[in-house]
Amino acid sequence: MDMKSLYLLVPMAPLAGAIIAGLFGKAIGRVGAHTITILGVAIAFIASLVIFQDVQAGHTFNGPLYTWLTSGTVSLEIGFLIDPLTTVMMLVVTFVSLCVHVYTIGYMAEDDGYQRFFSYISLFTFSMLMLVMSNNFLQLFFGWEAVGLVSYLLIGFWYTRDTAIYANLKAFLVNRVGDCGFLLGIGLVLAYFGTLDYAEVFQKAPMLVGQTVSLIEGHPWEVMTVICILLFIGAMGKSAQFPLHVWLPDSMEGPTPISALIHAATMVTAGIFMVARMSPLFELSDTALSFVMVIGAITALFMGFLGMIQNDIKRVVAYSTLSQLGYMTVALGASAYSVAIFHLMTHAFFKALLFLAAGSVIMGMHHDQDIRNMGGLRKYMPITWLTMLIGSLALIGTPGLSGFFSKDSIIEAVHASHLWGSGFAAFAVTAGVFVTAFYSFRMYFLVFHGKERFKCAHDTHDHEDDKDADAHGHHHGGHSCPHESPWVVWLPLALLAIPSIYAGWAYIQPMLYGDFFGSAIFVDPVAHPAMEELKAGFHGAGAMAMHSLTTLPLWLAVAGVGTAYFLSMVRKDLPAKIRAKAGILYTILDKKYGFDDFNDWFFAGGARFLGGRLWRWGDVAAIDGILVNGTARLVGRIAGMVRHVQSGYVYHYAFAMIIGVALMVTWFVKV
Repeated sequence: MDMKSLYLLVPMAPLAGAIIAGLFGKAIGRVGAHTITILGVAIAFIASLVIFQDVQAGHTFNGPLYTWLTSGTVSLEIGFLIDPLTTVMMLVVTFVSLCVHVYTIGYMAEDDGYQRFFSYISLFTFSMLMLVMSNNFLQLFFGWEAVGLVSYLLIGFWYTRDTAIYANLKAFLVNRVGDCGFLLGIGLVLAYFGTLDYAEVFQKAPMLVGQTVSLIEGHPWEVMTVICILLFIGAMGKSAQFPLHVWLPDSMEGPTPISALIHAATMVTAGIFMVARMSPLFELSDTALSFVMVIGAITALFMGFLGMIQNDIKRVVAYSTLSQLGYMTVALGASAYSVAIFHLMTHAFFKALLFLAAGSVIMGMHHDQDIRNMGGLRKYMPITWLTMLIGSLALIGTPGLSGFFSKDSIIEAVHASHLWGSGFAAFAVTAGVFVTAFYSFRMYFLVFHGKERFKCAHDTHDHEDDKDADAHGHHHGGHSCPHESPWVVWLPLALLAIPSIYAGWAYIQPMLYGDFFGSAIFVDPVAHPAMEELKAGFHGAGAMAMHSLTTLPLWLAVAGVGTAYFLSMVRKDLPAKIRAKAGILYTILDKKYGFDDFNDWFFAGGARFLGGRLWRWGDVAAIDGILVNGTARLVGRIAGMVRHVQSGYVYHYAFAMIIGVALMVTWFVKV
């Protein structure tokens, strides 16, 4: 098999699995559905490994597969760009997807939509691979919209739940806002470059420097700045950046496997990947880079604050994802594209691990997701406990684990940046270390340590906080005690824990300071020297880990863990007192800064108000009242008047005829 056929096999194998499981699910049964889809993703993963090795040997590819249409001089094609950046994304997508597929066998075992779910997640894998392998904006947009469509289907998978339908509609609409900007950016690329092919666009990009466009009369903007900001608005939607972040926490209404696949490792990182791919464009606009950095900094810090007060285990991890996506975005703004992709990769492993471990806990707790009703699960679920501990330690940046190398590199890169907004961004990502450590280990301690706050079927003694639990109706009376999940659930956890530990050691030097990405990522070292400064101070992964013992981020992380332990395990009464004292501050966090309320009032309410007025004035008054019923009434009135002429008497008709003849004679005589 030649390499071009192997490239095609990577997205086509999951697509074939999705089609077979989706259309013939009843015929092949549950075992057939998960076998064919897992086989398809496994083939894609193995092929990606082979392609990765081939690219590392120096064999890249950029070319069309076929021409979709030609309009004038513009040719719209489907093609692949296979380079180091692509292969990293291919490996992350296929590996995490494979783990999620295996995990789903256990998690969705009792669900009626078993085959449909496997079809969806396999179709999602195909869509994401088409996105990352594209060599032009057309195919990028196809993959971009396809992952949005499949995420809509997956978030609303349990379509009998009103909350799930609300969540998937919300995700779909918010992403359309971002995609509007994205499409405008692609339109400007086509207008100014005359092509949608990456290589040609990047080659012509420097010629547009200094060229302006007036969006508002008398206020010219650089064309490159407008293009980059519009493209990034697309990333703000897909990667859930402030203020288009509101859809991601609600999307936890979908089954846990898709939380790991879509909202931790793959779809939400599409925006990060896209900006890194567009580095030759973003490097030409400091304004766009500053915009990216500030948006990322706001997301990293303020979404982390929301994670501190969450009690739903999946929502804690969801706000963590928002915060970490903010970190990646900050790195992009600092021109540290390779650091952003490095954190994307390490984060994919430990965040998918955390989501899947949370799902294992939910299974053990009989689908109760409130961490206040847990406690002491360490002895019941030892494998889930250990893997979640590894994921949490990686997330907070424990020296030696993968998250440490990528997260600390982001903090250093931002400190080395000289762009406008870098000061605020440096504060946000540094303060975010404490916040991350606090909410991560608050969840960890409440779930796995302390006294049990639930009842098993055979329990006769009172557990701690039983009265509170009774008041909220959260007891598990009648359920069996939690127990470790089956091997199809814990095996993916173990597989994801391995790169969560070692990936940082193995890849920090080549990916950040070697020539791993080659020409796939472009940085202007003169205008944006952050990576050069980092490279000058890097003396190996071990030295970096040792040096961190004296740095502020490590001690902020330690303080965060210590605070979480104190409030969760020692002074359990303090959180309620702090909440009472916080007053308006807690209300702001509880209301999620009011974004949901504002969107419901202004956008949803405004749309309903406008729709109501248009219906009342347009449909009822104008169309029904005038055009339809009005014409009917007019015809009725005319008919009513004409009816009086139709008397039925012959002498009336004879008289009318005489009058008519007299009028005609008079007319002709006058003429």
